[in-house]
Amino acid sequence: MDALLLTAEETAKLLHIGRCKVYDLIRNNELRSIKIGGARRIPRSAVEEYVARLLDEDAA
Repeated sequence: MDALLLTAEETAKLLHIGRCKVYDLIRNNELRSIKIGGARRIPRSAVEEYVARLLDEDAA
């Protein structure tokens, strides 16, 4: 079963980018995330939405 929530590190690996870039995307509201206690997590659906937006922008 795939995890519903990913860490910044897991998201970075999925997108083949650095962890700092993931935090930049979150800070710039380009990638949705949630906070659980003191932990920041990225929903898998948010990663898929982000990639879909990139594909749409590239096609335009």
